[in-house]
Amino acid sequence: MFDQHGETLTKAMTAIAERGYWSAYPESPSPRVYGEGAAERGKEAFESYLGKPFPLDQQGTGVWIGAERSPYGMDLGVTYPEPSPEQLVDLAGAAMPAWRDAGPQVRAQVCAEILHRINQRSFEIANAVQHTTGQAFVMAFQAGGPHAQDRGLEAVAYGLAAMRAAGSRARWEKPAKGEPLVMEKTFTVVPRGVALVIGCNTFPTWNAYPGLFASLVTGNPVIVKPHPGAILPLAITVAIAREVLEEAGFDPDLVTLAAEEGQGLATQLATHPDVRIVDFTGSTEYGDWLERNATQALVHTEKAGVNTIVVDSTDSYKGMLGNIAFSLSLYSGQMCTAPQNILIPSDGIQTDAGPKSFAEVAADLGAAVSRLPGDDARAVELTGAIVNAGVLGRLAAAPSLGEVVLESRTVTHPSFPGATVRTPVIVKLSQAEEEIYGREHFGPVAFVIATHSTQESLAVLRRTISARGALTASVYSTSPQVLEAAERAALDAGVNLSCNLTGGVFVNQSAAFSDYHGTGANPAATASLTDPGYVAGRFFVVQSRRPA
Repeated sequence: MFDQHGETLTKAMTAIAERGYWSAYPESPSPRVYGEGAAERGKEAFESYLGKPFPLDQQGTGVWIGAERSPYGMDLGVTYPEPSPEQLVDLAGAAMPAWRDAGPQVRAQVCAEILHRINQRSFEIANAVQHTTGQAFVMAFQAGGPHAQDRGLEAVAYGLAAMRAAGSRARWEKPAKGEPLVMEKTFTVVPRGVALVIGCNTFPTWNAYPGLFASLVTGNPVIVKPHPGAILPLAITVAIAREVLEEAGFDPDLVTLAAEEGQGLATQLATHPDVRIVDFTGSTEYGDWLERNATQALVHTEKAGVNTIVVDSTDSYKGMLGNIAFSLSLYSGQMCTAPQNILIPSDGIQTDAGPKSFAEVAADLGAAVSRLPGDDARAVELTGAIVNAGVLGRLAAAPSLGEVVLESRTVTHPSFPGATVRTPVIVKLSQAEEEIYGREHFGPVAFVIATHSTQESLAVLRRTISARGALTASVYSTSPQVLEAAERAALDAGVNLSCNLTGGVFVNQSAAFSDYHGTGANPAATASLTDPGYVAGRFFVVQSRRPA
């Protein structure tokens, strides 16, 4: 069953080895790609969930819960079966043996079919992502749909490659006096145990699919615990997975939904003695708590960081400003990869437009951010909406931290008058104010920081990222020596680096099968999406041997 996905899996495994451009799922929401009427059918499917119990055939307490509210100003009114943590873990454990015995290839084919069906419902999921995260629709389609699906397939490919590397059987012959010693040996991939995926509010599918599919392909049942504000995208995902698993002859309780309204369910599940894998995306405080307290499990966390740009010089001043302005504005900076700290020498920089003082660079960047969105109708398609009150609070507090270069403004959404939309604020700081810029201010908050020199900027990058973590770093320079020094600083800090981005590639975007998201080498994350280490700990190899 699902043999048709063999070619896709082969291409995915080639892609993770070669690391060039490849995508299994088209990112364009065009009807020429997904068919006439696909967008309309997806929206209708999304709307059919509103104000009703979500159709999920899963055991629970009998109570239905849910309190999702769209950042665009409406209550979704969708309810979900309240789970019993003990029951979820027991159901998952009971489903595991048959899934283990199916073997790596069958599991990979089933996972590929799940992703294929998720892709077919990308418009439905995009609407769910838009109205739980505040992303603009096109971003919700791409990041919540095909890009997330690519990350899921990437995890399947890494898992399959790791399991194949373990081998399955061997004939062992050791020369001896007389007849050789001969043994027949089998090697079986054994799952680590019940896995838990704890989702986030801003990218519920993109950040959950790697852990979900890395665990599932390696034989582990998965409990999916969405953020209380972004349940629907993962509820749809779980429903699809359960449907495919049942069709393939497996227990659908290999994938279950653990919905909550915020009663601490993640903590109960993460510390359960039979939960052996935890994947988490969210705050530093809770991620650190999981690392300290979920000691019975393999814990992968993606947390906060101080993403940094070092500006030394540029041969494309306009391109640099436009690229940084886009990165600051995209989804109102509510991305774990969005830049926060922009380090500029206090005596200015050299550019193709002539020398620019620190004040000029700061002012010109503010002007570039102001110009970028255009009118409100265009602005909302870039900024999206503010996801929650915590982001609004940080945005409101930012002007008190320093001299404001660019004020945030309120934007009225032409289609959703109840939407909460804000543009970025940019605040000027000095190098000495590290107690402010040395911590994350998640959301549309950026700092332009005057440093004593580019060398000092690199020292700040190395120090702050080593202490607080970061998922991205960037440098602009026309000097080969500075670029080399920046690469050394990035290696020391354990952060992925982008150099001289002035075109259509942005520091806060990463491509599956080629770019690594996070490194595990600084405090922002304990793993990388995706590398061999991300999948290897999810299974063991148990051997059996007997004389031939």
